[in-house]
Amino acid sequence: MPDTVLVPGASGDTGREVLRYLKKTPHRVVAATRSESTAVALRGPDADEVRVGDLLVEEDAARLVEDCDYAISTVGSAPGPAFLPGRAMVDGEGVANLAAAAEREGLDRVVLTSSIGVGDSREGMPLPVRLFLAPALRAKERGEDALRAADVPHTIVRPGGLTDDPATEDVLVGEGGDSVSGSVPRADVARLLVAALTTKDAENRTFEVVSRAERRNARNLVDVDWDWP
Repeated sequence: MPDTVLVPGASGDTGREVLRYLKKTPHRVVAATRSESTAVALRGPDADEVRVGDLLVEEDAARLVEDCDYAISTVGSAPGPAFLPGRAMVDGEGVANLAAAAEREGLDRVVLTSSIGVGDSREGMPLPVRLFLAPALRAKERGEDALRAADVPHTIVRPGGLTDDPATEDVLVGEGGDSVSGSVPRADVARLLVAALTTKDAENRTFEVVSRAERRNARNLVDVDWDWP
């Protein structure tokens, strides 16, 4: 029986790319989204099942991970009401609920999409952008910390600025925060997220990822034997 991969945030641009790459694997794919309206669009050839639930609700998070073996989270908050002070954000509290649910369910790995600019990678994002996205970056740091604290194997991927360019299948991967900066096609990020599911060397590590064209100021590059889809 194939392993089952849950994809919270599947209706977003990166989530859809993840679904596309997962279909190249033997995994059973469960797309997850917050609303029934977006679920309708996900019901098709790229997902074996669609589940509707809000990660900000603990009970929903627990239901979403039921009978899953892995999760690739591509959730994120766009500038808007979610950025208001005191508002819970899916990048933070939602990911924390996912991590707790994954621990209880005993998932084999959770792969989290974060961002350069979070935590010790803050200098990799230009200051004006960092100030504008500050609420989301703080929330993503809370999500990262919650996942690291959970008793579940994980990989955290911090991409640079996401573009809609075609995949190059040639990226720079840094580790340690102060490593790489720049942009990267979201298709390349999605491919790496899928590879991280079963790459043994990626377990319990945090990586920064940009296009190879950004090599000029790259530091702390790592060579990982990725299990590419």
